[in-house]
Amino acid sequence: MSVAASGGLTTTELVAELREIVSDLHAELPRNGLVAWTSGNVSARVPGADLMVIKPSGIGYDDLTPESMVVCDLDGNTVSDGYSPSSDTATHAYIYRHMPEVGGVVHTHSTYATAWAALGEPIPCVITAMADEFGGEIPVGPFALIGSDEIGRGVVATLTGHRSPAVLMRSHGVFTIGPAVRDAVKAAIMCEDVARTVHAAHLLGSPEPLPPDQVDALHKRYKEQYGQH
Repeated sequence: MSVAASGGLTTTELVAELREIVSDLHAELPRNGLVAWTSGNVSARVPGADLMVIKPSGIGYDDLTPESMVVCDLDGNTVSDGYSPSSDTATHAYIYRHMPEVGGVVHTHSTYATAWAALGEPIPCVITAMADEFGGEIPVGPFALIGSDEIGRGVVATLTGHRSPAVLMRSHGVFTIGPAVRDAVKAAIMCEDVARTVHAAHLLGSPEPLPPDQVDALHKRYKEQYGQH
């Protein structure tokens, strides 16, 4: 049974299920070229509980298992035995506390998106794929040091009221959110894809941003009509 249809599961059962899901989804980060070595992380909120499941710190992607995933409360405190959680745990916890609609968070240092973050420039909405997935440009958040909830504060402040599920944290990397953890992973993959494409467009010339009314129409169609319903 998926988490989306897991109304009858206990918290213990939900945690076990999410350990598997989060462990499996971590494989998408190296598969899509979004991380190097042990950097990056995925987390998921446990429905109906003030808990999250997140990657352990400093463990290689090939060594991740459901059992190695770490369970924390939404203050970032570890509540499971085993590994220590990601160094970005405070950021994930802050996002969950302040954005109750978020069910999953992903952090990467993917090359092209992080290059835009290093410049401190948003990725302009110059292609339809951006309008579809992000509803406009991908914004830049403030610089903040790792280890406290300061990065989380920047993510929340930047994305609140913004249609983009991705933010480029200045001189750091990418954070993405989603109503479910798989949505956040998809946003991270798409963020790197459009960052690479828009970079290539800038090498060739000066691409023009799409008109706002066209962005609105494309985003609405994608959200309401694309895929299976």
